[in-house]
Amino acid sequence: MIDIHAHILPGMDDGAGDIDEALNMARIAVAEGITGLIATPHVASGLYCHTKEQITAAVNSLNNLLDKAQIPLQLYPGAEYLLEPDIPQRLRAGEILTLNNGGKYLLVEFPFTSVPVYAENIFFELMLQGVTPVIAHPERNAELQKHPGRLANLIEKGALAQVTTGSLAGLFGDKAERAAVGMVNKCLAHFLASDAHSSDKRPPALKTLLNRINQKINTDTLEQLTEINPENLIQGKRIKRAEIKENDLKQGGTGILSKLAGIFK
Repeated sequence: MIDIHAHILPGMDDGAGDIDEALNMARIAVAEGITGLIATPHVASGLYCHTKEQITAAVNSLNNLLDKAQIPLQLYPGAEYLLEPDIPQRLRAGEILTLNNGGKYLLVEFPFTSVPVYAENIFFELMLQGVTPVIAHPERNAELQKHPGRLANLIEKGALAQVTTGSLAGLFGDKAERAAVGMVNKCLAHFLASDAHSSDKRPPALKTLLNRINQKINTDTLEQLTEINPENLIQGKRIKRAEIKENDLKQGGTGILSKLAGIFK
């Protein structure tokens, strides 16, 4: 399995605090059946201001330490960007680190209470540059919990979504669990990832949690969401999109953004 969202780089955000913690997280990831992991530190103006070069250097350094410790885990560079209005301009200037630095997919997060009014416009501008936005943990967003049709609309218009395994297991509360289960079962999720921040409270647990939740969701999709789609993302290939279930979730999808999305499907 490949984990596309984890905060394993030591001292860069609210994830691993030091090298020992990062190595412990890596050991857990391997025990959980994870062979590859994208390191995705937070990037948000005024809070976490890491550059593309700093993150890439940190990934290379930790990969060297993993080799020395004989921990068979391959790290890839990435970041989790707070969706801010100037992201398209920063991408155009070469300042944004896409997932695995492949120039194809960008992990973005919304504020936990709402979906920014400029989200669709930002996504449109990103896709004009050939980059597909991947929405991090939409199941933990209060607005998308209440109105999953908004997520369906963004996906219809080209975005992808990553649900956190801990949400499916109830680790973030009942609302997040119900939303996560619904999103996976209604084909509103394209990746399952750990969003790991530590080796104890929020470890990179995929196999353990998936074993706990396999009766909640359609298990036929697990391989697609944890192996096939993440591998295609790493390689910069197109991600398979299943048709969204329940037509009442669909809002729009006939505008120019939807037509543009068809180019990248």
